[in-house]
Amino acid sequence: MDWSAPGAQTAVLAAAGVVLGVVAVLLDPLGRLLVGGAALLLVALAARDRLLRPRLSAGPAGVAVRTLTGTVRLPWPQLRVGVRETRRLGVRSRLLELDTAAGPDDDGMLILLGRRDLGAPPEEVARALQDLASRGGHGRFRP
Repeated sequence: MDWSAPGAQTAVLAAAGVVLGVVAVLLDPLGRLLVGGAALLLVALAARDRLLRPRLSAGPAGVAVRTLTGTVRLPWPQLRVGVRETRRLGVRSRLLELDTAAGPDDDGMLILLGRRDLGAPPEEVARALQDLASRGGHGRFRP
């Protein structure tokens, strides 16, 4: 099983970045700076999405998360999976939480992935990971 940003969304980001880049050439210097910066940001996000495919993979041994610095492998026995929900200024967001800390003195690792990273709601991904881990008798899950 694997999850990543939708390919269509990545293509739209790249296309919008290119269009903004072309438009930036036609603007005055300040507009060129602002619109050119937005173009670079969109192209960078599209490149990040493309490079980090798949963002999250799960198998019998555990999960693997691709980051800009490499792939982080998290084995099932050390992994706790949950969904973190936050509300800020009336906006609710949910994140998939992958935690390897076993106790208060364990430094462990915490990885948070959103819907955009996964291409699916974090609750669905958490349920799929729970099903996969329970088939192998591994993993700890928070409600």
